[in-house]
Amino acid sequence: MLVCAGFEVSRLVTDTQNTFQALVRALNQAVVGQPLLAERLTIGLLAGGHVLIEGAPGLAKTRAVKSLASLVDASFKRIQFTPDLLPSDISGTEIYRPGEASFEFQRGPIFNQLILADEINRAPAKVQSALLEAMAEQQVSVGNSTYPLPDPFMVVATQNPIEHEGTYDLPHAQLDRFLLQVKVDFPGVADENRILELSRLEGRNNVVHENGALLSPEVIALAQSETDSVYMSAAVQEYMIQLVVATRNAALYEMGGAIAADIEYGVSPRATIALDRCSRARAWLNARDYVTPDDVQALVHDCLRHRLVLSLPAQSRGKTTDTVLDELLSMVPVV
Repeated sequence: MLVCAGFEVSRLVTDTQNTFQALVRALNQAVVGQPLLAERLTIGLLAGGHVLIEGAPGLAKTRAVKSLASLVDASFKRIQFTPDLLPSDISGTEIYRPGEASFEFQRGPIFNQLILADEINRAPAKVQSALLEAMAEQQVSVGNSTYPLPDPFMVVATQNPIEHEGTYDLPHAQLDRFLLQVKVDFPGVADENRILELSRLEGRNNVVHENGALLSPEVIALAQSETDSVYMSAAVQEYMIQLVVATRNAALYEMGGAIAADIEYGVSPRATIALDRCSRARAWLNARDYVTPDDVQALVHDCLRHRLVLSLPAQSRGKTTDTVLDELLSMVPVV
């Protein structure tokens, strides 16, 4: 009986992994030419964190999130960030009821399980800050009351890096709330052809390519639990920590003196936690119950690029956080 029960649990876990792999495939069908984005959105969901997507207009950032929402059995709301948006437009506001002589809290769009914060850098810091408590503590405080947010809760934000007029840079305190910052680039020639074919097909049928929901909140919770149990050896954990420490004091490593001068502020322990959670999620998504150095290396840029602050001389020389992270990866010895 015990053996049979053990078999059932093992089979259920395998089915859950297959379901998430099917989610990645479905996202790649709906959003052509962005396989990294599909994987990172899935990892964000598995790790229970928020994702910031950065890329030029027309690269299917919004479409990717809408496709994810159609594949997950969860409430979804899109918030278009604009300069005239108010914090109450996101969190909600208290409305006075004259008949009852009392105030009633009218919940805002943040009270959904999947939130698309479209063009988040179009709204000023006061509006952006309305997301801080929600993203960090999964709750909203209005007046003297605190309201819990649903579970699962995930914010996916988009921003356009090539336009600066009418935009507001996200403060580092808010950037740090994002588990991942994913950069999307232009598709290749073959993918461009597939995009045209998909666009024509949808235009003729007058429908958008959608799949039925694959994931329920219960399946997501089970997958997150299994992800937490993925094994990370002491050697891989030490390697991960050394990469993080190198951002704070690169001079500790051979040839790290020049890199140390390029970094104004290293990443916080929240970056270590993010890298740990995402590495486990990537291993689980690839049907492994252990983390490898490849998992850590694959996610270093997405977990750290928005948390690393470069010095002004480094920026003036055209250095980016990605190039500095490349140098750190080559400098820190692999286990």
